[in-house]
Amino acid sequence: MALNTDPRLQNQVIYSVYVRAHTPEGSFRAVAEDLDRIRALGTDIIWFMPIHPIGVEGKKGSLGCPYANRDYRTVNPAYGTMEDFRGLVDEIHRRGMKVLIDVVYNHTSPDSNLYHEHPEFFYRLPDGRPGNKAGDWADVIDLDYTVPALWDYQIESLCMWAKIVDGFRCDVASLVPLDFWKKARAEVAKVNPGCIWLAESVHALFANRVRAMGFHAARDTELFDAFDMEYDYDIWEGFERFVTGRGPLSGYLELLNIQQAMYPDNYNKMRCLENHDQPRIASRVSDPLALENFTAMLYFLKGATLLYAGQEFACTHRPSLFEQEVFPRDTGRDLSPLLRKLAEVKRLLGADDAFFADGDDESCIALMERVNGDCRKLGVFSLRGKTGEIAVDLPDGNYVNRIDNSAVTVKGGKLVSSGKPIVLILPR
Repeated sequence: MALNTDPRLQNQVIYSVYVRAHTPEGSFRAVAEDLDRIRALGTDIIWFMPIHPIGVEGKKGSLGCPYANRDYRTVNPAYGTMEDFRGLVDEIHRRGMKVLIDVVYNHTSPDSNLYHEHPEFFYRLPDGRPGNKAGDWADVIDLDYTVPALWDYQIESLCMWAKIVDGFRCDVASLVPLDFWKKARAEVAKVNPGCIWLAESVHALFANRVRAMGFHAARDTELFDAFDMEYDYDIWEGFERFVTGRGPLSGYLELLNIQQAMYPDNYNKMRCLENHDQPRIASRVSDPLALENFTAMLYFLKGATLLYAGQEFACTHRPSLFEQEVFPRDTGRDLSPLLRKLAEVKRLLGADDAFFADGDDESCIALMERVNGDCRKLGVFSLRGKTGEIAVDLPDGNYVNRIDNSAVTVKGGKLVSSGKPIVLILPR
């Protein structure tokens, strides 16, 4: 882990905002009007997907992708002015939350300011044209980090933003040299010592393909040298197999146990059920009680919790990156009360807990345990939302579910599940 990682990040909630999709106005000022509601969910950190101007050349859709960045040092005029953004950050800070912005340092749009001013900063295809090394990313061209002057420009940009915001979510961080991130972290710390660094580490299979092509893709174990948090994409394929019915629950739980064995005790994998690149979890888990269990499991896992805006309303449609599609708030479902309670429970969990996962494939009940010092936490999640029972190492008796204060019974060494998610916090 980075030497100065704040352990409190382990138990915090991050809320991801795509300004274009957040309100009909699609502006910084309109987001500001929603901050009280966002804070009430238990949110600690707001992460803004890219707020910079979007390239026009080769753009996808009618509005272009925010990850095709045209200018690292200003904001998208469609969202407002720099003063509007500063005002939004002030309002977020006033409510006790922090701000991350997305930095896309692997590539830019073909018509970016940086390409026009410094074409020598860009990767070239064998025929000499700028292009990209991996992925179907026709609207971007890759940067070339063998050029020392590029490092200086990028770090100067980070230091500029670090005077305004509290940290960075770094897009496809695995594909940018690790030594760059280490140097960037050290330089930014001179401006903002408490800066938060979140890496979008890439899917394990994608990283393997990139390496097979002869290009750099840092391993997650390496990225923790520079970052405080990482995506849990190293086991995402296992989650995908389970949630789509192509693999058993036990397969996913075993991957969680492998993570615990691989990383330091205080490792921080940012956990999510959905994000702007992945399908909405409510489109995959339609049963309301099962969705509650998936959501509670998300909060119980080791690492910060990510909510993608609209998840609180069980939205099933993922907004397009290339158009304006505002997520609905009138779905008839509101998970906000549950999310508030789960955020409270999450704050009772440790920063470096030992973690164990087990479960029953037939009933699809996951049993998770976290242990730290003299405290033991047990999570029981019925991922089909069905009643059932599962063997637990607890004396027979009645216990209190910390999520809703309901009674939980253990009889004959088995915990009886009503189908609702359960978290027990017990002396060790």
